[in-house]
Amino acid sequence: MPHELTHECPLAGALANRLRDAKEELTMRWLERISERVSLDPNRVFPTDELLDHVPLLIVGIAAYLENPSAEITVDMPVVGKAMELGALRHAQGFDVYEILKEHEILGGILFSYLAQVADTLEEDCAKSELLTCGQRLFRAVTIIQETTTTHFLRLAGEEVREREERIRTFNRAVSHEIKNRIGTILGASDMLHDFPDMPAAEGARFVDIVRRNARLMQSAVTNILAVGRSGADVRQQQRISLRAAAAEAIRQVREAAGAANVDLRVSPDLPDAEVSAAGVELCLTNYLSNAIKYADSSSSERWAEVTATHEDGPTGVGELVIRVRDNGLGVPADKRAQLFERFFRAHETVTEIEGTGLGLSIVRDTAQSLGGRAWAEFPETGSVFAFSLPDRRVREQRESGLGDAQPISPLTPGNDVSGSDI
Repeated sequence: MPHELTHECPLAGALANRLRDAKEELTMRWLERISERVSLDPNRVFPTDELLDHVPLLIVGIAAYLENPSAEITVDMPVVGKAMELGALRHAQGFDVYEILKEHEILGGILFSYLAQVADTLEEDCAKSELLTCGQRLFRAVTIIQETTTTHFLRLAGEEVREREERIRTFNRAVSHEIKNRIGTILGASDMLHDFPDMPAAEGARFVDIVRRNARLMQSAVTNILAVGRSGADVRQQQRISLRAAAAEAIRQVREAAGAANVDLRVSPDLPDAEVSAAGVELCLTNYLSNAIKYADSSSSERWAEVTATHEDGPTGVGELVIRVRDNGLGVPADKRAQLFERFFRAHETVTEIEGTGLGLSIVRDTAQSLGGRAWAEFPETGSVFAFSLPDRRVREQRESGLGDAQPISPLTPGNDVSGSDI
């Protein structure tokens, strides 16, 4: 058992008061240390004032434990709630466990260094054992907060893994069912062609078209399965190509369908120079472009879909590469928009000649999430905009350029594998 004071220590109370008085200064010192280490604007570390207020409250909780260790830090204390909220923020930002431990190590180091400086200025007398015990109390308080933040982070990460596994199982069941139905249709049509070789040419052509159309849909489904499998692999093992090359390959895959529908496919000349996961980005773009082709407006003399991309700030303040496919097609009815990314949902069910299973957008959503991003739709006055985001590799490179041999503490450190946060 570590030594505890058996009487009130005047030094502990004085040090606790100094921590409380300097909580704002210590918070800024902590933010500066992290920003220096990762080349990250402090506003990105805590994207809102409310979240920034977490650190002074954590310091107040540490001061209270330093002053009175009998008041153990328990789960119902406000400081624990703030530590859990910090874990949720770091999970949303894509941090890994090492980064969380390291930022608390920095916080603890700042507090120890500050108290070491002020201890000599205090008039309170204490024994050497009391001084060491104060240090032990401070260490324990920081450790408890660190453990609380990390535990909550790991719980959220575990829930995310379970949800992702369930999405994959559901996706596999859905696609397997779809392929089974397509095989049945192909076998039925081919049996008719075999059993009735003398059927009229028009009727035979109809059955041949059934075989070809369902074979194409099966090929698309198998391609999606393989691509989803690759996108869930270790991001360090994925093939990486330029965004422009990924867009060009996606367009190549749907060029035949675009030509048949008289849809002009374009790539913005201002596409950022970024490296991306070949399998994941090509899969997302192929599905978005296929939708733009399927739902082109037949009444329009010019039909087009364009791929664009920009660097933007995401909802949590972390930089994103946002890739969009905009078209001038039929658009999406307002009452259908909320369900767009659900499995098997089709916004234009009355357009019966359009092939598809309603899985494309849900595949994009799952793929983008597996890469650490998200997927959504935007609705201009005409046409549609379908977008997905990826963590911004440019931010990572800026951080690395100023780190030297230091190990970065950032949600985008190379090798992180908690959320697959790599473009």
